[in-house]
Amino acid sequence: MPLSLFQPERYDDLLAAKIEEHWRDLKAMGAPEPKIFTSPREGYRLRAEFRIWHDGGAIHYAMFHPETPKQPIYIDEFPIASPKIQRLMPALLQKLSDNALLKSKLFQVEFLTTLAGDALVSLIYHRPLGEDWDKQAQRLARELGLCIVGRSRKQKKVIGRDWVDEALNIAGQTFHYRQPEQAFTQPNGLVNTRMIEWALTQGQSLAGDLLELYCGIGNFTLPLAQCFPRVLATEVSKVAIGAALANKQRNTSSNVNFARLSAEEMSAALAGERPFRRLAQLQPPLAEHHLETLLVDPPRAGLDRATLHIAREFQNVLYISCNPKTLKENLRLLQTSHTIEALAFFDQFPYTSHLESGVLLRKRTL
Repeated sequence: MPLSLFQPERYDDLLAAKIEEHWRDLKAMGAPEPKIFTSPREGYRLRAEFRIWHDGGAIHYAMFHPETPKQPIYIDEFPIASPKIQRLMPALLQKLSDNALLKSKLFQVEFLTTLAGDALVSLIYHRPLGEDWDKQAQRLARELGLCIVGRSRKQKKVIGRDWVDEALNIAGQTFHYRQPEQAFTQPNGLVNTRMIEWALTQGQSLAGDLLELYCGIGNFTLPLAQCFPRVLATEVSKVAIGAALANKQRNTSSNVNFARLSAEEMSAALAGERPFRRLAQLQPPLAEHHLETLLVDPPRAGLDRATLHIAREFQNVLYISCNPKTLKENLRLLQTSHTIEALAFFDQFPYTSHLESGVLLRKRTL
C-alpha cells in the first residue's frame, strides 16, 4: 500500500465507500444486513517487507510504485506496521548499516511479529552465507532480542527459530499458534481475532462434522473445533500443515484431524474418484464422518469448479473471502442451492480496495 493512501482522518468514509460498493451486489443476492468489523487506524499490520536500497555506502528501506518500478521510495516510517515493527525498523537498519558483512549484497528485509510480542526478521541476500555471517547474525539477534532467518539462493540459515509464537484471545479463551515465516498468516491480528469470533458464533448453531479446506496453520480450525464432534482440515502447504499439527498439540484439540491435501484432491476424495494414502489412517474413516458443514478460506482466485460442486452438497457453508470479486462469482453459482444467512465485512487492509468477507450459507429446503 503506498503511504500516500494512509489517511487515518478519513478512515470511516473510506471504509463506508468500500463496503457500499460490495454490499450492493450481495444485497441483490438476498444477503442480510452485514456486520462490520473495523481495524485500528494505524499500527495494525503484523508483517512487512522492504527492499534494501544501497546508495553508496548507505542502505535504506525502500518500496516501489508500479508506475516507476526502478525508482526507489525510501521508507523512514511505516505507521501501518505493528508497534514492534516500528521500533525494530530504525534499530535494525542502524545495526546493519554499521556492519559491512551483514549489509553486503543484502537485498530484502522481512518482518514478522505477533500480538503476543514475538518477532522474527528474515534477511534476503544475493550472495552465499558462510560461518562469518552466522556469528554476526547471532550477535545481532542477541542485541535486538529476536530470531533471524538468513536466505540466499538454495540456502537458509536459522538463528533461533524460523517461526513466531502468537496467542489470540478468542471469546475469552486463549489459543496459541506457531506461525512459520514462510506460511500465510493473517496480517491484521486484531481483525483476524474478530473474524475467528464471528465464525465461532456462526459455528455454534451448526450440526454434524466440519470439513475445512485451505486451513493453513489452523487459524480458524482450532477455535471452531469446539463447535463440532469432529473436524477434518486440509491444506496443501507442507510448512503450514506442519505448523497446524504443532498447534493442534499445543491447544489439545483432540477432535481435529489435519491432512496435507489440496482442495481439488479433497473434492476428488469426497466424490469417490480416487483414494488418498494421506487419508488412509483417518480415524474414523472418511466414510464415517458426518460432514454437514464446509469451511473455506480460499486464495484470491476463489473456489475451483470441483470444490464449488462439492460445496453444493453441504448443509452449511462458511465462506471466508479475501476477494469480493471471486466471492460474488462463487455465490452466483451457490445461490441456486443455498441462501445467504449471515454476512460480515472485515477491514483487514485499511486504505486499500481490499475487503475481507464472511458468509454463512444454508442449503435450500425443497
